[in-house]
Amino acid sequence: MSDPQEQSKIDFKPEPEPDSTQVETGEKDGELSALVQSQAQTRTIKEHLYEIIFEADTAGGKAFDVVLLIMILGSVVVVMLDSVRALNLQYFETFRTLEWFFTIAFTTEYILRLYCSTNRMKYATSFFGMIDLLSILPTYLAIFLSGAQYMMIVRILRLLRLFRIFKLGRFLQEADTMIMALKSSTPKISVFLFSVMSVVTIVGAMMYLIEPNESGFTSIPRSIYWAVVTLTTVGYGDIAPQTVLGQILACTVMILGYGIIAVPTGIVSVEMHKASQKKKEILSCNNCGAKEHQDNSSFCNRCGAKLNRVPLDH
Repeated sequence: MSDPQEQSKIDFKPEPEPDSTQVETGEKDGELSALVQSQAQTRTIKEHLYEIIFEADTAGGKAFDVVLLIMILGSVVVVMLDSVRALNLQYFETFRTLEWFFTIAFTTEYILRLYCSTNRMKYATSFFGMIDLLSILPTYLAIFLSGAQYMMIVRILRLLRLFRIFKLGRFLQEADTMIMALKSSTPKISVFLFSVMSVVTIVGAMMYLIEPNESGFTSIPRSIYWAVVTLTTVGYGDIAPQTVLGQILACTVMILGYGIIAVPTGIVSVEMHKASQKKKEILSCNNCGAKEHQDNSSFCNRCGAKLNRVPLDH
């Protein structure tokens, strides 16, 4: 008969020690899970911020944009009032406090826009991105350069976001038409400006030869200045010809100025008409022949068939 103590020794089996690789794997899985959860939370925060800052269709986005517009108007008013000497002397500290408040707020907004933007470089180099940056730089530059804070008036350009917030995109489309017209008329306007500069240079030189120095025409550049002022019908009156020949030349330049002013206006007007005609399209339905549709329509409002866009000059 076997000894009970020996039997217990035989029946006892020590538990295997945990494998170190399993422990490390478990720890790594836990760290990975925490990292994924943290990234998901960060992604959610970024998406939420993007929705508020860049989207105007949501309630939060619209509220953010309205508050932003109010702050932009407030900062512009502060800059203008600060330029009034009497108010500047009386409320200097108040104006500086408000300037730094608006600047810090806009700086925070700019950083948040960079943080939650899907393409940071694209936003930073875009029109609104550059305006957002320029609107906060003057206050910091004022630390080293006196008077630079008045350049904060550029913040008024940020009010262009009104078109996006209040669904005024059609006005921006008209701005595109004007830009197209200006680009198309650039060669003609360039030739026109070169001709005008040639005329004022010749007239300035002639007036310098005709008029004595006592009349104010002391040099050709100063005479060209008079010719520009006269040709544009501004007429400051700080310089005036005294001789009969000089006055005849001045009358000729004045009359010529009225005709010259109409030239660029006509050029741009014609190009704007051409640009608007290129953008217009007839929305015709091949199924029922209906043509009275809105510009953004894709389907016929009578039969539901897909519309064909046909240019007017087709």
